[in-house]
Amino acid sequence: MIKQIKSFVVNLIAGANIATILLMLLAGYSDRLNPEHYPILSVMGMTFPVFLLVNLLFLFFWLTVKWKKAWIPIAGFAAAYGPITLFLPLNMRQDVPDQAIKLISYNVCTYGGNYKYEQGFDTVFNYLQRQKADIVCLQEDVDTWRRFVMQRYEKIYPYNDTTVLQKNVRSFNCVGIHTRFPIIRKERIWYPSNTNGSVAYFLKTDHDTLLVINNHLEGTHLSDTDRDNYGRLLRGKMERDTAKAESMFLIGKLGKNNAKRAPQADAVHRYIEAHRQYPIIVCGDFNDTPISYARRTIAQGLTDCFQTTGRGLGLSYNQKGFSFRIDHVLCSPDLQPYNCQIDDEIDASDHFPVICYIKMRENP
Repeated sequence: MIKQIKSFVVNLIAGANIATILLMLLAGYSDRLNPEHYPILSVMGMTFPVFLLVNLLFLFFWLTVKWKKAWIPIAGFAAAYGPITLFLPLNMRQDVPDQAIKLISYNVCTYGGNYKYEQGFDTVFNYLQRQKADIVCLQEDVDTWRRFVMQRYEKIYPYNDTTVLQKNVRSFNCVGIHTRFPIIRKERIWYPSNTNGSVAYFLKTDHDTLLVINNHLEGTHLSDTDRDNYGRLLRGKMERDTAKAESMFLIGKLGKNNAKRAPQADAVHRYIEAHRQYPIIVCGDFNDTPISYARRTIAQGLTDCFQTTGRGLGLSYNQKGFSFRIDHVLCSPDLQPYNCQIDDEIDASDHFPVICYIKMRENP
């Protein structure tokens, strides 16, 4: 009788492990679903780390209690290998060749200083001056004193441009580029959005024309209250009924804005496909996690620089309780990335900058 009960409990736990794996796979491959058609399911990518952790706990459990069952979570990890390497890459640090271009992508939060610095612009400017990057792509590259800002950047970069995406009494948003390479021309990639956008810059490098696409895609539009409630949900500090209602509200809001981001990502992808003759770098604030339709769509045919050369979670959005990697750098196959990293030493924005070294591949 006792043996039968033990067998029943083991099978029950094994079933729970299998159910966890199925949910992990659904979350890990949810980036295949277009949010315009599946807005709720498109949010599941954000839950992938939860199921990943639970499956890891199952592995420890089986190794301790009944090691022969350890194949179940191991098989789950194998099936989710792609999403795992995307979400948590573990690459060795590389030697960067001298010819590599240093690129920084940074959402500067309109130089607001992240409520920590009175001189927000000076903090960002001094940081960029120390970094000595060849190309700096900024999102929310705006403030009250545009002429002053551009004059300051011209002291360290010979070529500068800021494109206003939206300017009215309620919002003001821009993306900008500051570089040592001449800007041949730029093109706006048009898609439906009130305050966001993508701009393609054609740069004259030492050996070729480099196409750099700087993006600021649709935001999550979560208020401070929404983020606080999300944190309380994670900590289990909500009544059951309230937690259920709040969860559905957050999922619905995130799914709605995922659906707005989908056609924007489609438009950027079409632009990339139409300009494959150039070496291409795509970067910016995608406002979406590594496991998302927006990132996957734009990354088609490109190399995700953090996935292939980065290490760890790489959390680029730094607000407590809602930290994710939503800033990305991608490049075309004729470019080789090195040591893509999130620099969490500078806290002058609600984002951390992404730094990546990229070099043109030599022809065989």
